[in-house]
Amino acid sequence: MSAFIEKLWEIGPALVDGTPHARELGVKFVAIDKGLATLSLPYNVELIGDPRSRVIAGGAVTTVLDQSCGLAAIAGFDGFAQLATLSLRIDYQRSATPGKTIIAEAVCYKTTRHVAFIRATAHDGNPEDPVATAQAAFMLTGPLYKVTDDVTNTGKTEGQTT
Repeated sequence: MSAFIEKLWEIGPALVDGTPHARELGVKFVAIDKGLATLSLPYNVELIGDPRSRVIAGGAVTTVLDQSCGLAAIAGFDGFAQLATLSLRIDYQRSATPGKTIIAEAVCYKTTRHVAFIRATAHDGNPEDPVATAQAAFMLTGPLYKVTDDVTNTGKTEGQTT
């Protein structure tokens, strides 16, 4: 495991908890790897969007997808940086099952000098039957800090000149 991924495992929960909106909704860190991030959103009656069906509101699903995409972008850039969401498209495919935790799994499938491209799926137990899918792009808004041998260095992004 790379020093960067080890560091992400150490601070991943704080990256999620450090986002007030995600913390308020109860989003939890699950896993991280190179270009991959998994978060969960435990069922919470305070997040119900329709009292008759007891289904979690779509905005909460949007948040867990956005958070997982952002974390996958960091893991895809292979360094720490400030990021901004450039685009986030979500396709809702069905209502989440009341009482079940929603799992968001994001994959950074491509990075350029400043942009990471991510696909994500939110499901409530079966990835083959998603609640929603997402397509996102995140942009670096500051320097990229590489982690090597437990030392964090300000690094130039690929192709960057001084």
